[in-house]
Amino acid sequence: MRICELREKEVINCRDCERLGYVGDIEFDICTGLITHIIVPGPCKIWGILGRDHEYVISRCNIKQIGVDIILVDVDAEKCLVKCI
Repeated sequence: MRICELREKEVINCRDCERLGYVGDIEFDICTGLITHIIVPGPCKIWGILGRDHEYVISRCNIKQIGVDIILVDVDAEKCLVKCI
C-alpha cells in the first residue's frame, strides 16, 4: 500500500463509532522505515472558516484494521487530540 492510498481512507473510532476524518499525514521511524503514527486533522473551529487548532495523533498499535476505504482504530479520542505545532 502506498502513502497516497492511506490519505483516501476515512478513520473511524471503534469505541464510539465516531468518524475522526481522513488521514492527513504519517510519522515514521527514519531508521526502520516503519509507520509509527497516523495524523488526522482535528475538528474545525467556528463554522470551519478559521481552520483547525488540534489534530489526532494515533499510534500504529491502536490501528485495528485497514479496509478498502476505512481505517478502524481503538483510541480515547480526547487523549490523542493534540495541539497543532
